[in-house]
Amino acid sequence: MCRNGYEFGIRIAGMGDEWFTGPVNTPKGLYFSGFSEEDASPDMGDSAITETFGVGGFAMIAAPAVTRFVGTGGFDDALRMLTLLKRPDIPVAAGAQVPLVKPLETAPEVHGETGLDGADLPEPGFLPQSLPAIELMARVLQESTEKVTLVVTGPMTNAALFLRTCPDLAREKIDQIVFMGGAMGLGNWQPSVEFNIFVDPEAAKIVLNFGLPLVMVPLNVTHQAQITKPEIDEIAQLDNPVAQAFVGLLNFFERYHEDPKWGFVGAPLHDPCTIAWLINPALFDGVDVNVDVETTGELTQGETVCDYYHLTGKPVNTKLLLRDDRAGFISLVKESLASFG
Repeated sequence: MCRNGYEFGIRIAGMGDEWFTGPVNTPKGLYFSGFSEEDASPDMGDSAITETFGVGGFAMIAAPAVTRFVGTGGFDDALRMLTLLKRPDIPVAAGAQVPLVKPLETAPEVHGETGLDGADLPEPGFLPQSLPAIELMARVLQESTEKVTLVVTGPMTNAALFLRTCPDLAREKIDQIVFMGGAMGLGNWQPSVEFNIFVDPEAAKIVLNFGLPLVMVPLNVTHQAQITKPEIDEIAQLDNPVAQAFVGLLNFFERYHEDPKWGFVGAPLHDPCTIAWLINPALFDGVDVNVDVETTGELTQGETVCDYYHLTGKPVNTKLLLRDDRAGFISLVKESLASFG
């Protein structure tokens, strides 16, 4: 395949030296605010070859450069999990490969090399989208007839890129951003820094200062949302593959949290707290404060600075969750897993 900004050509093995050519199209996609197809020139660039439907599109899923998200895990994890849940209707797209500024850091000792170690998951039963994550986000919002909640359970790189690329669409269609990350006080990666924010603090700062309503689910809450070994054993009695995968994940995950330094009686369920809050906010208590992110501190890079006493005079931008009803939360988790039976 070859393109020069004017024509696209393809030469087919077994058909000699003949080139089959046609005009290059003007891109039909997402434009920066204030621009449209009328402002565009014909598409050019070799990267478009990998996006050609029916040819390079099938190579995209096998290309490591586009199949891994920021953090541990990636494309394959999402496809396998959705296959297990029998939800191939939920589209999956490639996210950012590295943080905005910092070198990428992962945590394989927590979740394993795959990000889902311990679970017996099926092979992917469907293909990912051929478009990048921020374009998929834009498409979902454009097609939605009502406002959408954006849930972020990892580093905020993709969310930040989307807000910078499509600010008007974000303000029009995003109702709130609920994110698992940060801490008011003790961290889990640095003394006062939580891992998700640590990986890409610049992205988190963009999201926190964009102006959309925010709900922060910090370590203060997720470290209360511990599941104990007896409760894991109860879930193991559920005769459905989703519950069994959950048990496998926890059997691996809890090993890291058995270290006496944490003082835990079980394993904290970080990410599920975001969805639990959306399902039943009454399970959580919190306060409305200003939250910002330290990006340059020698000892505090990635720290979420929570103005609990309103000392800075900065406007409130975040509902900061600080307490949860552990028993009610675990009951909700059990009920949800049992529903797959």
